[in-house]
Amino acid sequence: MRGFVPVDPESDVSQERFAVINAPRPTRKRFPAGCVEIVEDAETAIQNAKDSERLHAARVIGPSKSSEGQFIYYLVEWLA
Repeated sequence: MRGFVPVDPESDVSQERFAVINAPRPTRKRFPAGCVEIVEDAETAIQNAKDSERLHAARVIGPSKSSEGQFIYYLVEWLA
């Protein structure tokens, strides 16, 4: 997975998760933690997504700390 911080198998800090992302530009590949709401499963993410409010269902990896000191999530895929 080029461009991702590797997932640490010995901790659950940076893991693959389902989320709803507030994304005005869904072409980005990483998002600050403040734009990401972690949810239990894909169905919940899809139900909470609202295109009119720029909320998109996704699978993400994170959180990771960026070189700027912010916590970020990396996009794996958009769900809907």
